[in-house]
Amino acid sequence: MERQLDDNAQNVMDGRSVSRVILAEVRERAERLKAATAGTPHLAAVLIGDDPASATYVAMKEKTCRRVGMRSTVHRLPANTSQAEAEDLIRRLNADDDTDGILVQHPVPRHLDEQAILDCVSVQKDVDGLSTLTMGLLAAGRPGFRACTPLGIIELLDRYHVTFEGAEAVVVGRSNILGKPMALLLLERHATVTICHSRTRALADMTRRADILVAAVGRPELITGAMVKPGAVVIDAGYNKVPGRASDVGDVEFASAAAVAGLITPVPGGVGPMTIAMLMQNTCTAAEQRRSPAS
Repeated sequence: MERQLDDNAQNVMDGRSVSRVILAEVRERAERLKAATAGTPHLAAVLIGDDPASATYVAMKEKTCRRVGMRSTVHRLPANTSQAEAEDLIRRLNADDDTDGILVQHPVPRHLDEQAILDCVSVQKDVDGLSTLTMGLLAAGRPGFRACTPLGIIELLDRYHVTFEGAEAVVVGRSNILGKPMALLLLERHATVTICHSRTRALADMTRRADILVAAVGRPELITGAMVKPGAVVIDAGYNKVPGRASDVGDVEFASAAAVAGLITPVPGGVGPMTIAMLMQNTCTAAEQRRSPAS
């Protein structure tokens, strides 16, 4: 019989608790920076269109900025904004000495080239880590901001003292936002990395090899306990709306996977809080790099 586990089980990684610790650390850093330079870290969020979920996410980020003693400004553009108008706003924010970090809320309206907009963000202010140049720095092993969700996963694993070196890691998903940077960050930590995706043959054979398994493919409960190596660390980075389900559903079938895994993240309360914590951390770092007397 499957062992039913709740979010208080010993093998469940608590992203909410870890994120609170990180946010407290960020607040201390922001206070020190303000004392030294009279400057408060400032995040500019760009929200294009009227997607309700995007508005909710931006509001959460605004609230978190206030919580850690940082400023947040939301630049709202209508859904019919042109490519030129969106890119012009980004360039003005790049030139604004009062702005430390720039976030373009995903997704943008379909008529816009989202990657081209992201590519307008200055590397020094790309706190979401999603421009082509910033991702290239990651691929080359050069310093730069890392995408918030994969960075948050690495941070969570570090705080749970997970060993990367020599581990076999499997990432299910190959998006630019999550799958690809996740694989590169794991590689940077000396894991042996395999990337799987929707066209991978014998997916279960691949996932059962993983010491660290990251599910980020956007398919509800694709990964079941039968696909998990006993004792593996399972990271569920999926958030899926399923009719009839009260809350978001991950890419991992939690009950069966938790009965097998050594460590596992829940949905919600696992990866999500870490993503916002990393955005705050990156923004504070950007402010330190730009505002500190030695910079």
